[in-house]
Amino acid sequence: MIAIHNNKSTDLFHFRWIEYCNKNNIPYRLVNCYDNDIIQQLKDCSALMWHYHQANSTDIVMAKSLLFSLEQSGIKVFPDFNTAWHFDDKVAQKYLLEALGTDLVPTWVFYDKKSAVNWIEKATFPKVFKLKGGAGSQNVQLVKSKEEAKALANKAFGYGFPAYDSWGSIKERFRKWRLGKTNFFDVIKGFARLANPPRYAKVMGREMDYLYFQEFIANNDSDIRIVVVDGKAFGIKRMNRENDFRASGSGFILYDKESIDERFVKAAFEINRKLKAQCIAYDFVLDNDKPLLIEISYGFANAGYDACVGYWDEQMNWYEGTFNPYGWMVEMMR
Repeated sequence: MIAIHNNKSTDLFHFRWIEYCNKNNIPYRLVNCYDNDIIQQLKDCSALMWHYHQANSTDIVMAKSLLFSLEQSGIKVFPDFNTAWHFDDKVAQKYLLEALGTDLVPTWVFYDKKSAVNWIEKATFPKVFKLKGGAGSQNVQLVKSKEEAKALANKAFGYGFPAYDSWGSIKERFRKWRLGKTNFFDVIKGFARLANPPRYAKVMGREMDYLYFQEFIANNDSDIRIVVVDGKAFGIKRMNRENDFRASGSGFILYDKESIDERFVKAAFEINRKLKAQCIAYDFVLDNDKPLLIEISYGFANAGYDACVGYWDEQMNWYEGTFNPYGWMVEMMR
């Protein structure tokens, strides 16, 4: 019996898992992972599937603790430890990906102001500043000068940064409204967040006592995201926002096979073999002719991939047509 955490959000995987189980007569049980007796509820289950989210305050508090405890007890879980311990933590990903010898965009992290300022004095700019968490290019900005970098250092080792960028969110909501991708009420909600940030940001507190930079890789009008699930890969090309270097969350997506250089697919498979992960989305840019990895995530907004036109296997065979990666996830749990 597979247990599936029941969630109301349609952006998460569980709706797709349920549909696949119903269609294929796979026994499953809907559970609430927040229940105090969830361990007892899972006694007769062989697996638990839970697409937990970085913007859910309760998930932040306890999701990894539950999943990895169950995994250690012998129950199959999705996502498992290799897949998710580094989720929404770019600092953790830096150490992991460097340790595995991947072609990562050069990344620096500092834990005291003196070291950070010493590096800033010698560094060339622009660089990309990021906080540990955030999706859709949230908490990401281009730093164009030493002065800007030093101001960020002062803030990082002073009062710190809010986990939720209220003004950045308003600008992004307004951009999407102008493009017809959201309604004006969503923009109004953004202004309300100035006074009342989302609960997950309150749980996370302020980001401080570290400073994270990545090299700015110029001459990219897009990035490539390759998702690897159980030995199969599919991808999208995400175009940058207008007059912006950021592609994640832009909403401008190309799905045709010709838009995705197979070097990215091969690189994703190679990294995934090292990670031994169930499901990872790999974000790449090109540095001259070399794919460089930016960051990784086990989760993604499912609707953004429904238009994918096919997938590759590890031998780089291409399978044209529709496919169901959420079914692949379920099959891994059987």
